[in-house]
Amino acid sequence: MLSVRTLSLAHTHAVAAAIAAVARSGDLIVLAGEMGAGKTAFAQGFGRALGISEPITSPTYTLVHSYSAGRLTVHHADIYRLNSLHEIADLALPELLEANGLVLVEWGDVVESSWGDHLLVHLRHVDDSDSNDDVDASDSNDDDSDDAREIAIVPYGRAWATRWDELQRRVTATC
Repeated sequence: MLSVRTLSLAHTHAVAAAIAAVARSGDLIVLAGEMGAGKTAFAQGFGRALGISEPITSPTYTLVHSYSAGRLTVHHADIYRLNSLHEIADLALPELLEANGLVLVEWGDVVESSWGDHLLVHLRHVDDSDSNDDVDASDSNDDDSDDAREIAIVPYGRAWATRWDELQRRVTATC
C-alpha cells in the first residue's frame, strides 16, 4: 500500500496523472471514499492526463460515461445507486475492459472482492482537525485547505504487481 497526502486539487490531479501514466488497456481502477472525498475530481485529473479534453462528470445517474478522445478509452462508472450484484453485472464492465478500454469505478469497493485484478484508490477528505506532522501549516493556504486529501493506493493481482514499483516512483515524485 502507498499512502500520500495531497494539499490541493492540483496535487490530487498530479497523483491521478502519475497513475494514468502507468495505466493500460484492460485495467480496472476502483475509486473509494465517502461522499465528497474527491472520486470524480480524481477521475478528472486521470482523464486529463490521458488526453481527454471533454469535461469528465460524475456518472451517478447515467451509471457509465465513456471518453474515447485520449490515449486510452476511459469508461467511468458509478455504482452508488445500484442495489444488487445483478444490476452491477448488467453494466457489462468486464466487456468494457476487453474493448480496448480502462474502467474507473466509483463506489466499487462495496463489491471489491468480485473484481479480480484491480487498483484500489481510496480518497479521504482531510479537514483542519486532522494533524499530520509531515505537513507544515504554512505550506497550505486557506483556499486549498478544503482540497486536502489522504490517498491510499493498493494493488490487487498480478497485473498491478508488475507495475507497482513504477507506480510508486511516479506517485512519490508528485509529493
